[in-house]
Amino acid sequence: MTTERTPLIVVRHLCKEFNSGNGQHETVLTDINTEFYQGDVAFIVGPSGAGKSTFLRCLNRLERPTSGEIIFEGDNICDDKIDIDRHRQKMGMVFQQFNLFPHLNVMTNLTIGPVKLQGISREEAEERAMKLLKRVKLEDRAKSYPNQLSGGQKQRIAIARSLCMEPDVMLFDEPTSALDPEMVGEVLEVMRELAQDKMTMIVVTHEMAFAREVANRILFMADRQILEENDPVGFFDNPQNERLKAFLDKMI
Repeated sequence: MTTERTPLIVVRHLCKEFNSGNGQHETVLTDINTEFYQGDVAFIVGPSGAGKSTFLRCLNRLERPTSGEIIFEGDNICDDKIDIDRHRQKMGMVFQQFNLFPHLNVMTNLTIGPVKLQGISREEAEERAMKLLKRVKLEDRAKSYPNQLSGGQKQRIAIARSLCMEPDVMLFDEPTSALDPEMVGEVLEVMRELAQDKMTMIVVTHEMAFAREVANRILFMADRQILEENDPVGFFDNPQNERLKAFLDKMI
């Protein structure tokens, strides 16, 4: 007897265009179709300008798709009638540039969302936040301000802040691209532990060795489309698409 899994996110015929002025439109995403399941650690790789970050931002509608559907936990979040803020609470987002509130200390950065959006008490929010600060090995920085932290520390705090909302899926938009090389490892270690704990993750990255190690699925985007999708062994050792083969030759 087999049990069919229900996708957490279903993407169907997703397209995105930007108005480039003078009545012209630039197509960024063309007919994207894929699914993500609970427990997936899916990495999205590809050349710059392929639409990877735009695709990720469409998943929680930070970018509004031009057409198509994104079904998240049974609801089409492209529908204007949907309470998108309620759905965003279930999708943690980690950006390239951290996006911490500079005027708030670390503890307040972590607790402001759960208190204001989820309505939990400050005491409960601080208890939750401290557990996460210990998880990212920064419990001694609870009263620090973002300008007192290194880039790697800021990104680990940003991850903890997203986790403080207890999301169902974490979205990472090139989380190490703004870091000095010596700080990359500490952020990847936190992500590695999340993957081991079966957190559902969708990650846009150029960290190819990390993708091979951690992902259970890798999607290759180029020319505004998903051109190939496979497990890490098939993706790296037996690529089928010629565009992917050329990409891997340059990256590895």
